[in-house]
Amino acid sequence: MYLGGASIEAATDGLWSSCGDDRIIIFTTNHKEKLDPALLQPGRMDMHIYMGYCTFEAFKLLASKYLEVSGEHHLYGEIQGLLEETEVTPAQVAEEFLKYENNADFALKEFVKFLRGKKMEGSDECESTTKTDENTIVMA
Repeated sequence: MYLGGASIEAATDGLWSSCGDDRIIIFTTNHKEKLDPALLQPGRMDMHIYMGYCTFEAFKLLASKYLEVSGEHHLYGEIQGLLEETEVTPAQVAEEFLKYENNADFALKEFVKFLRGKKMEGSDECESTTKTDENTIVMA
């Protein structure tokens, strides 16, 4: 269902006024800048949490939880470098780990392949984009 700015405000105002107890409503968006500023004001949205791409520290935590990897692993250096060069969400990391959760070494090797693939996708996009003048970009 799609709700425009005024519709969202009306819907949330109705929810808040009809609730006797405290309620937590979670909104997600990929484009916060497109939301009506009235919707973002305190009282409507009191907390804003940025959920970015996976950092190496977050990756290690996920590897610990999903694969029971403790301490260092010989692939961590390569993984750290690839994570710095790609855009991968924590959800994508978890999804990859779930495929091979019974074999940590194999899971990490496959994750390196996954990251290399993501890196290649990114470089292919860069190579197929040509700037023809200051205001025009042509995708090959």
